Amino acid sequence: MIELRPFNSLGSVDHGWLDAHHHFSFGGYHDPSRVNWGALRVWNDDTIEAGTGFPTHPHNDMEIITYVRKGAITHTDSMGNEGRTEAGDVQVMSAGTGVRHSEYNREDEDTTLFQIWIIPDERGGEPNWGAAKFPKDDRSGKFVALASGHANDNALPIRANARVLGATVKAGESVTYDTSADRHLYLVPATGKVRIEDVEANARDGVAITQKDSVTITALEDSELVLVDAN
Repeated sequence: MIELRPFNSLGSVDHGWLDAHHHFSFGGYHDPSRVNWGALRVWNDDTIEAGTGFPTHPHNDMEIITYVRKGAITHTDSMGNEGRTEAGDVQVMSAGTGVRHSEYNREDEDTTLFQIWIIPDERGGEPNWGAAKFPKDDRSGKFVALASGHANDNALPIRANARVLGATVKAGESVTYDTSADRHLYLVPATGKVRIEDVEANARDGVAITQKDSVTITALEDSELVLVDAN
C-alpha cells in the first residue's frame, strides 16, 4: 500500500510567527483518518519567523525528533541542556517522565523544520536530549539513520522500535530501503520530486507506505528525503 498525502491536503495554521502544516491530527486540526501511522504520531512542517519561537512548555512520554531544513533552532530545557541545531542536523528529546523546554529561532532568517513525534515502546524513563550533525554528503545515494531505537545504527537514540532516516538522491538515481510488510513507513521529500512505483511526490508531500518488503525511491529531481520506519 502506498498512499500519497499531498502538501495542500495537510492540516494547517498560520499564527504569523509560525506557519505550521500537520501531516497528522494536531492541536486544532483533527482528521480521524490521520491520527497516527503505526507509532508515528506527529509530523509537523513548521516555518518559524526570525526572533520568535515556542516558549517553555511541558512534554512527557514521547520521542521528539527535530530535523532542521533551513536556518537553526535553539533548545533549552529543564534538565539544563542548551543547544543550537543547524540545517541538515537533528536533535532528539526523549520526554520520559516529563520535561519542560523551549525552542527559539534566534537567527536573522526564517527557520524551517520537520518535528516528528514517535510513541515510545514503554512509558516513563529519565528524560534526555541530544543533537548531532549529519552532513548531507555522507547520505548521498543512501539512507542513513539519524535517530533510532536500534543501538547498532550509530544514530541519536530513541526509546522506540523505529528509525528516522535521511538521504539525498540525484535526479535519475534511485535508493532502496529494505523493510518488512508489518512496518509503517512515512516518507517526506524535504526538497525535490520523487517516484515510488506509480506514485509521484513533490517536496513536502507525505507518502504512507506499508505491506512492503522493500521500497525503491527514484528521484525525478535532486531530492532530500526524510523517512520514518515505525512499528
